[in-house]
Amino acid sequence: MKAEINEDGTKTLSPELLRKMNAYWRAANYLSVGQIYLYDNPLLKIPLTLAHIKPRLLGHWGTTPGLNFIYVHLNRIIKKYNLNIINVTGPGHGGPGIVANAYLEGTYSELYPDIAQDEKGMKKLFKQFSFPGGIPSHAAPETPGSINEGGELGYCLLHAYGAVFDNPDLLVACVVGDGEAETGALAASWHSNKFLNPVHDGAVLPILHLNGYKIANPTVLARIPREELEQLFRGYGYNPYFVEGDVPEEVHEALATTLDKVVDEIKNTQKEARTNGFTKRTSAFHAYPWLIHRLTYRRTNHKNIHVRGYKGEGTTTTPFDMVVLNDLDRFHLVGDVIDRLPALGSRGAYTKQYLRDKLLEHTSYTQTHGEDMPEITNWKWNLDMPSTNAM
Repeated sequence: MKAEINEDGTKTLSPELLRKMNAYWRAANYLSVGQIYLYDNPLLKIPLTLAHIKPRLLGHWGTTPGLNFIYVHLNRIIKKYNLNIINVTGPGHGGPGIVANAYLEGTYSELYPDIAQDEKGMKKLFKQFSFPGGIPSHAAPETPGSINEGGELGYCLLHAYGAVFDNPDLLVACVVGDGEAETGALAASWHSNKFLNPVHDGAVLPILHLNGYKIANPTVLARIPREELEQLFRGYGYNPYFVEGDVPEEVHEALATTLDKVVDEIKNTQKEARTNGFTKRTSAFHAYPWLIHRLTYRRTNHKNIHVRGYKGEGTTTTPFDMVVLNDLDRFHLVGDVIDRLPALGSRGAYTKQYLRDKLLEHTSYTQTHGEDMPEITNWKWNLDMPSTNAM
């Protein structure tokens, strides 16, 4: 259903509150786009030039304004109803929005005092995003309040429902990206509501963010007819509300009115269940207290088996730095060879120190310039030299 005004014809937001919320949303949008694009000149005090733009861009502007919009409206209902709410953000690369709001409300600077709420702090905030030595483009663990790594797509609803089990006073607003909704994990997670008991569990408010596109293509749920989408979610056991539009002031009012209705609905459901008992749905399922699966490898000659692999940390950096972080670069590999050739003696020690110095030089350069050193990016095989000298 589409909610725009209250049943008595009055509006939910006063003109002054609407003005403040819209201004807050626009400020969060600026802080978000600044994180994605700006390397310098955070307040645009001088004309923008290419030197102010990051050499490598990562972070999805398409999903960010919607995330910022939801965030400011969740703040409103927290204050109005004195709610205990956490916000789980699922859409990939939506990190700039969550970081922007944490910075705007002061939480980010409390946790990271060097990112102060001034021009110098804003420059650091912008530069660190999706930058070598900085922060990832998702709502990573270092993001205040995050319990879900957005971009590790498909798990946000699982985390949301897990948070409210046996936590009766908690409401989790879980934003699901429409691209993320096409993953198998997320498609199955809609059924998590069947295990929720309003007597002793909290509530989850899933918010499907239908902006129409995933990383490169249109999304399915944004293309099917409205009636089909509504029937789909009613079949899952939800009571869907639709809020849409392209005039910010009108959408502010629609979302505010809808969230008030949803909060009342949740409170009434919980009150009824906690007063008269919960009998509408019963679920039977098997749960194992624990399951231990032990894998034992019986091998010999372990000292000559050296395993290398990718270390996933959600880090955003340069191509060569990603190899360095995984200890798979030329410097680390040569160092490993030297460690296993003790006969090299002082020559090996000298070479290892040289390699360590090059790694320090590499780290300093990438964290300053946001790209690999020229000797890395411009390196080519020298096919004119004999193979014995090409190394």
